[in-house]
Amino acid sequence: MNTASSSSLPCIALAGPTASGKTAAALALAQVLAAQGQSVEIISVDSALVYRGMDVGTAKPSPPELAMVPHHLIDIRDPLHAYSAAEFVQDTHRLLAEIRHRGALPLLVGGTMLYFKALFDGLDAMPSADPAVRARIEAQAAVQGWPALHAELARIDPITAARLAPADSQRIQRALEVWQVSGQPLSYFHQTQQRSKAQNSCVAAGAFFSLEPQNRAWLHQRIAQRFDAMLDAGFIDEVRQLRARGDLHPDLPSMRCVGYRQVWQALDEQALQGSTAIDHALLRERGLAATRQLAKRQITWLRGMPQRQTIACDQADALQQVLQQVLKHLNAPPRP
Repeated sequence: MNTASSSSLPCIALAGPTASGKTAAALALAQVLAAQGQSVEIISVDSALVYRGMDVGTAKPSPPELAMVPHHLIDIRDPLHAYSAAEFVQDTHRLLAEIRHRGALPLLVGGTMLYFKALFDGLDAMPSADPAVRARIEAQAAVQGWPALHAELARIDPITAARLAPADSQRIQRALEVWQVSGQPLSYFHQTQQRSKAQNSCVAAGAFFSLEPQNRAWLHQRIAQRFDAMLDAGFIDEVRQLRARGDLHPDLPSMRCVGYRQVWQALDEQALQGSTAIDHALLRERGLAATRQLAKRQITWLRGMPQRQTIACDQADALQQVLQQVLKHLNAPPRP
């Protein structure tokens, strides 16, 4: 295996929609590599697994599974506090260096595609919208016209102005707003993001693997089986305990996680109706619909990542295909 030094150790990424079998594949891969003398550490790419006390509804790896392989970015936040994509990128870059220094192979595993995109493509550091500045630009355009503002933009940011039509009011306004708010032209931020993208390419070409179903019905069946298992394992009681804290509410990012939002709503409805029981059939229907929508969005994100190597997770040999393709990549001769 081509891992001559810690600095040259590769990084493998394994993504896929919810219930596609990522955890099982990652653990199996870690065991195979360990048998070959290569230790592995898993970095979770999951915006729900970061929260403590949210175990059942996130399908968090079990304690025995967590003990099999070192895991990172799991149980690092209280549900009261958000965790951003920017924090994920910062934490992941630090972990990549630390894991490689230990001579281990970093394995990124998860389904939060925004995190993957932020890690691969960099973060947009452009200033946010400023309503007062926008209003001032619109007032100026009402008097002078957008072609005149386009000419002004050409003086301060000729690169951006060259690609905009003189009547493209929306983009001209945004470019002038960025300049007035930050003192930097819009083209500066675009160039900065491209440099960030190059720096953030921690996963080499061919090292991003994606578990995707050929038959969507197979995934829907897996989603239903897992949601039912969550309910049997005490998912509703888990949300009850979170509500009982008194400091959490349904607008928090943690409580907006798929499944938690639907259980919280069901508990609210139970309290409002003064009922002694939750409408389990309705909860299940809502939970499954929300999870299927999540999976659909995840697959859409993945299809916009052309660097991925897809593996049909609904085939009988899916796990073997993951092992074969990853091992083939790791044992390939380094590129000149």
